[in-house]
Amino acid sequence: MKKKLLSVVLVLAMAASFLAGCGAGTSGSDTFKIGGIGPTTGGAAVYGIAVRNAAELAIKEINAAGGINGYQVEYKFEDDELDNEKSVNAYNTLKDWGMNMLIGSVTSGCCTAVAAESSNDNMFQLTPSGSSTDCTANNDNVFQVCFSDPNQGIGAADYIGENSLATKVAIIYDSSDVYSSGIYEKFVAEAANQPFEIVSSEAFTADSKTDFSVQLQKASDAGADLVFLPIYYTEASLILTQANTMGYAPKFFGCDGLDGILGVENFDAALAEGVMLLTPFAADAEDPATQKFVADYKAAYGDIPNQFAADAYDAIYIIKAAAEKSNATPADSVADLGTKMENAMREITVDGLTGAAMSWDADGAVNKAPKAMQIVNGNYSLIQ
Repeated sequence: MKKKLLSVVLVLAMAASFLAGCGAGTSGSDTFKIGGIGPTTGGAAVYGIAVRNAAELAIKEINAAGGINGYQVEYKFEDDELDNEKSVNAYNTLKDWGMNMLIGSVTSGCCTAVAAESSNDNMFQLTPSGSSTDCTANNDNVFQVCFSDPNQGIGAADYIGENSLATKVAIIYDSSDVYSSGIYEKFVAEAANQPFEIVSSEAFTADSKTDFSVQLQKASDAGADLVFLPIYYTEASLILTQANTMGYAPKFFGCDGLDGILGVENFDAALAEGVMLLTPFAADAEDPATQKFVADYKAAYGDIPNQFAADAYDAIYIIKAAAEKSNATPADSVADLGTKMENAMREITVDGLTGAAMSWDADGAVNKAPKAMQIVNGNYSLIQ
């Protein structure tokens, strides 16, 4: 009888422990559990893999140095295949794992979809590269490490104008994508203040992103000496290939979505020579922090990190700074931890790879200065 009673007690205790660990209310752990979401397969895998690896690298460094507020950090990353629904499913999977803070999602559409869920839990969410303002709109729990789309559009127009890169500009953008259309809208608005003319503006959608001959022909016929590409690198590689085939050779200028174009499978990287883009990070920068990060990343993953990796690396150290500012612990409920982190984010400044004295606006947008890069001899090089 005593053995039977003891068995019942043990079963009930195990059940209670299991239920406590599965809910979103508390972490049920003496470690911080940081989840990550992004594409590690499919057409945008370069972004997700870079974010996953760099966050892992930073967490290993932090754990080796004693953790965050004396607590170690666990890390788990889920592939969302650049699909909004799968990104939400990944969020729920990570909640079941016990996640109490989130890095992601990596892309704007997926980040916006997940933010609708994380805001209900007041889960602290820091996206390294989800640049749409929809990611943070009406979501006090969501913050960005990357530039917002409006800032990228304005910054690109300013840079082209201030450096006299063109007199006639054509734009090719994805009207079905929040990242691309958001940058496009602000670029067009700011272009009115610049000494160049937009002579062609052509859209494509997710259903028509393989043949760009019409858009390129219109740009060529209009005499555009620069084509602005506020798009992702996969489509950009096709545009460069098709422009070369038709003998059209303008300057090409993009934003952070072009970072990764040199690694596109079956793409002749020589066609990207001279392409310019705005980004917060240049791997060839000579400051010691960048040099150490590039060396450590290459040693760990056999590759040179892109700006998505740098933003993710900074994201982990931003989390550390906010957690230390707010005296956060894994014992805090997810909602309470979220409130602590949100308040701290509006008070801290962080020096990182992608910006000095980074700070955050009330809407979760980051304040930092962009850098301009150009592809030279098959490498991303900082324009001095």
